[in-house]
Amino acid sequence: MTVLFWVGGVLLALTALPAAFFFALHLGTGEPVPLARAKALYHWAVVVFLGTFDIAIFTKVVQGIILVW
Repeated sequence: MTVLFWVGGVLLALTALPAAFFFALHLGTGEPVPLARAKALYHWAVVVFLGTFDIAIFTKVVQGIILVW
């Protein structure tokens, strides 16, 4: 489980930090291209976060089913 959180955290950092950078770049320049990149990276950051959360929850559910069985 620790490996899952480390991998999820690293992937989240690799997607969320550039998203914030590109959004700040868009705010500073007003160009539409950094905004498009920020949106794409933000969506991937959400996918990584929700996927990690989902895997963690279902791991606990499966462990509980195995214990009851």
